[in-house]
Amino acid sequence: MAIRYNLWIDPDNTAQHRAVETDLERFFMERFADYPHIRLFGADPYDYDAPFNRLYDVLMARAAEYCERTWCYVASPEQLNRCFFRAVGRSNKFIQDDRK
Repeated sequence: MAIRYNLWIDPDNTAQHRAVETDLERFFMERFADYPHIRLFGADPYDYDAPFNRLYDVLMARAAEYCERTWCYVASPEQLNRCFFRAVGRSNKFIQDDRK
């Protein structure tokens, strides 16, 4: 298996990695604006048909494609995941169920 991720190929290029991650976070925030409020994790956080889990899968694929197309950059799964959850934390589109 060949190494594809820019972060692994050129780990010292921190300026590029930060710029891509900042743009990814913005990308996710813009995508969230397209959706109504999304309820986070109800009784079963492993319900893969839950709206949040479906949204995650779709946006991960779109973000990876966006990075390659826009930046000629292959983001690592960890970068995508971190940027996604940073955006979730900043967004007002997500509603968390009360824990009982």
